[in-house]
Amino acid sequence: MRFSDISVISNRRHISLLTEDILYIQLSGRQSIIHFSDGRTSETYATIHELESMLGSGFIRADRATLVSIKGIHDIGKEIELVNGETLYYSCRKKRQLKEQLRAGRRQIAQSLSDGDAPTTQEEYQRHYASYDSAPFAFTDIEMVFNEERAAVDWIFRYGNRALAELEKLPLEQLIDHSFGSIFPHMDAKWLRVYERTALYGETLEITDYSPEIDTELKIICFPTFPGHCGCMLFDRRTIQTVQGSTSENGLTTPAAALTQA
Repeated sequence: MRFSDISVISNRRHISLLTEDILYIQLSGRQSIIHFSDGRTSETYATIHELESMLGSGFIRADRATLVSIKGIHDIGKEIELVNGETLYYSCRKKRQLKEQLRAGRRQIAQSLSDGDAPTTQEEYQRHYASYDSAPFAFTDIEMVFNEERAAVDWIFRYGNRALAELEKLPLEQLIDHSFGSIFPHMDAKWLRVYERTALYGETLEITDYSPEIDTELKIICFPTFPGHCGCMLFDRRTIQTVQGSTSENGLTTPAAALTQA
């Protein structure tokens, strides 16, 4: 399954769109409104049927007026839950069909990303990630746990460095080979959505949010490692200092410099 450019007419201009940036498309009157993952929208008079033909198997038809990216779906319940937290209505009689399309699409994407087997023992993970052992930031490789619908429901810590143990306030022995849900039963779903996208679709993503589990504001950068896994660099936001263009001798922006720039 490939995601490539399509060309549509929007505001009387031909524009090229990268389909992997499209979250969903909905018909509104005579126009199709294209919603992107970064919050932007574009309008076109291309019909839903025409767009469906252009977009191919990476999108599914939720109803006669809505196309949704498989990559943009977190789960299908009473509504379609998107990875950004939005929800979309769909034709209930199509629920089984949509779930099967979602499973098949996710399976196809995951297979296309498979480029090697993951380590099978703690020792192998330790050797593979030895360069992270003494890193000044927390790092972990996590293996996602999926349900039969191929939706992420939990993850397992397969590797972690000393900085991770300090950040999570737990010894590594209580983290490695344990699921997050078994350690923190009241899991926040926002983390799952991000890790799922990285593990399933090979995206490199960044999330900044509060973690109630460890009472810390986190910045997390996720990237694909092995099939079904993602690597995560975690930072306590209180320890991050922002550097701008004009700096003082120690490399940090001073209030005076900031005023001068303004």
